[in-house]
Amino acid sequence: MTKRIRKAVFPVAGLGTRVLPATKCIPKEMLTVVDRPVIQHCVEEAREAGIEHFVFVTGRNKQVIEDHFDLAYELEDTLQKRGKEKELAALLADTPGAGNTSFTRQQAPLGLGHAVWCARDIVGDEPFAVILPDMITLQGTRGSRCLAQCIEAHEAHGGNIIAVEEVPASDTHMYGVVSVGRDHGHSFEINGMVEKPPQGTAPSNLIISGRYILQPEIFGVLANVGKGAGGEIQLTDGMKGLSDRQSFHGVRFDGKTYDTGSKVGFLAANVAFALARPDIAPAFRAELKKIVGSL
Repeated sequence: MTKRIRKAVFPVAGLGTRVLPATKCIPKEMLTVVDRPVIQHCVEEAREAGIEHFVFVTGRNKQVIEDHFDLAYELEDTLQKRGKEKELAALLADTPGAGNTSFTRQQAPLGLGHAVWCARDIVGDEPFAVILPDMITLQGTRGSRCLAQCIEAHEAHGGNIIAVEEVPASDTHMYGVVSVGRDHGHSFEINGMVEKPPQGTAPSNLIISGRYILQPEIFGVLANVGKGAGGEIQLTDGMKGLSDRQSFHGVRFDGKTYDTGSKVGFLAANVAFALARPDIAPAFRAELKKIVGSL
């Protein structure tokens, strides 16, 4: 019987250089898609998947993320006094309960693998999720977002799970890429991984898309893995090491993922998430038609 996934790690120490100057003073995770920060969308996805404890691996100048997930007494008091009950209820619903969040520092930018390793003592000896906060998802035809589909695959297969998506073969050199073993349709066995392969050498066009279920043994592997692509400790290299002794399965996410760490991806996410909101979609669609019609 597989252990239930209770904890999720959010590596939020990145500098957001792809969307400067917006991130000069504001963490990239706090940029808003429609009316909530990118990191809030990720936490909501985790909650929907049954996650109970949210572990944030932060860096300098990220204090506002911790504040966002705390109570805001002055704001809540003001809303209550002004009779804005709907807004107050929404604010409180987005706030995790006491003890449900943990924050630890990645004190140097040594890569995603190092960031995940920094959460080892908080996660402990249990399988856990990793959610890359650049990537936000909308649900697919299966009626759930990406992490929920990964947890479903973990319940079926055990071991380690990686969400993947298809990209053009010409783009594979920019991502971690997996090779496909025995295929189960929505999921498949992974029999190889490579981080940012040279153009034309990728084993498939399925890229690692920012959602993982990992066994705690990954921490021991990451403690000893050397620097990889970009001179950083790569999570993909750690997973390759772990795959020598544990199974890995890929999940073909059937929804849509938006990379908010890029300017075009961030703009596309705002459009897609606005159109998915019944309360604002009609008015926004009308404005969008005016803009498109003027092109």
